[in-house]
Amino acid sequence: MTNKQPDKQPDKQPDKNITPQQMKALHLWFSMLAEEMNEQGIDFNVALKNIQIPANSKTVKECLFRPILQAELLKDSTTKMTTKEVDKILDTMTRHLAETTGIQVDFPSIETLMWQDRLK
Repeated sequence: MTNKQPDKQPDKQPDKNITPQQMKALHLWFSMLAEEMNEQGIDFNVALKNIQIPANSKTVKECLFRPILQAELLKDSTTKMTTKEVDKILDTMTRHLAETTGIQVDFPSIETLMWQDRLK
């Protein structure tokens, strides 16, 4: 009879809620994406009136990000997301936008923001 020890499971830490810094970065990304959409001439088509409206950070959040958040995670608020869930939603959204519009906007990081400041 062998004395086999059970496999040790790594301690699973619960996911942490999104941090204030991540929330700021998320909203900055909404603005950056809206700007790129407008530069590319991509609008939100409001189906009921069939009118085109330009993108802004609020419409990016409410018309693109939130529906994915609700469908994929069954959550209705960005404040209820965990740090891992932010990545999951961003992956889905950026993949979809790249495939359907060709738009790719990197999520802001300290490094990219510092680089952009140098270019100004």
